[in-house]
Amino acid sequence: MNINGQNNLACLSKVDRDPSKASRVAPLPHMFVIKDLVVDMSNFYAQYKSIQPYIQKKTATPEGQPKKEFYQSKESRAKLDGLYECILCACCSTSCPSYWWNQDKYLGPAVLLQAYRWVIDSRDDFTAERLAHLDDAYKIYRCKTIMNCSQTCPKGLNPGKAIAKLKQSLHKGSPV
Repeated sequence: MNINGQNNLACLSKVDRDPSKASRVAPLPHMFVIKDLVVDMSNFYAQYKSIQPYIQKKTATPEGQPKKEFYQSKESRAKLDGLYECILCACCSTSCPSYWWNQDKYLGPAVLLQAYRWVIDSRDDFTAERLAHLDDAYKIYRCKTIMNCSQTCPKGLNPGKAIAKLKQSLHKGSPV
């Protein structure tokens, strides 16, 4: 929610105990309000679903065989630090002017951070397809690197950096 003009998690926001100082609490900006402080997150979650946030393999496990784990090196796993911690609270997306203006087409910082997380996952076989899905004038290129997203993230993540790396990956044709 928006607390004293800043998007944040209510559970992490400090309340000033001075009764003479009033706190302002509002729903997340630029989202449809369902009731009181509750906003409609269905578009946000539909955008998240569109990036297919799960491991995809090109070879299926033969029928009758137990599904196996997909191991990852420590170096590959370390690349995911700062990406998988996102809790999809939408604080970053609702602080982004590009998201305000193009909510229906621009995926927004939170979803693009997660998209980058799946693009660089060494266990996934659909990197090229994921990049092709993002290569659109609206899905990623509406980011104008204002960086409100990185300043407001309650987890201290950097969606702006992930978006820049996604753009580099699209330009190069492989993960950066």
